[in-house]
Amino acid sequence: VQLQASGGGLVQAGGSLRLSCAASGGTRFSTYSMGWFRQAPGKEREFVAAIKWTGSSTENYASSVKGRFTISRDNAKSTVYLRMNSLQPEDTAVYYCAAAYLGRGSAQDNEYSYWGQGTQVTVSS
Repeated sequence: VQLQASGGGLVQAGGSLRLSCAASGGTRFSTYSMGWFRQAPGKEREFVAAIKWTGSSTENYASSVKGRFTISRDNAKSTVYLRMNSLQPEDTAVYYCAAAYLGRGSAQDNEYSYWGQGTQVTVSS
């Protein structure tokens, strides 16, 4: 499956952005757990949020974004979203979407076999 992330940009602290990740190819999109990860300059890649492939679409969030970010999916559009509210300068990073066929929707990046190219999010203070 190929993943194309978009929606990044420059926003002031306290602002909002919505990232999108469109999937193509592979099997049915609904069979993939989807995750968002981010990598800030000089730092390791870290988990942000994930949503499971099951009908219940179980969500999982990093503690640093819980209550501010919301992950959702539209299986009909083969797209996963990350709504980011109350953005802070420490949220500045390249954001990557990832897919895991029948995955657990975990925070472990090695669960995900497919990765998008990343989209830059910059939050100014």
